[in-house]
Amino acid sequence: MNVVLPKGVYSVSGETAIFSIHDKKDYEIHEIVQQVYDALKEKGYNPVNQLVGYILSEDPTYITTYKNARSMIRKVDRDDLLQAMLRSYLNV
Repeated sequence: MNVVLPKGVYSVSGETAIFSIHDKKDYEIHEIVQQVYDALKEKGYNPVNQLVGYILSEDPTYITTYKNARSMIRKVDRDDLLQAMLRSYLNV
């Protein structure tokens, strides 16, 4: 059976997966940002603009409370978010 694993997850045996610390954290951040992005889009906002506004200012009002998006994004440290984005962008 072929299983698609998230980036940074390496299958060692049929049931075992190994994460590196950064890869696991980046994956968790990706999941949160994706959920926030989806919530912003569903509410009719431009998700990229809203997320950039939040990242630059750290003002949570850029993020909707719909689907608990504001609470989720506030759990992610801004430095960790920027590092994860840069690693993803540079594919490192």
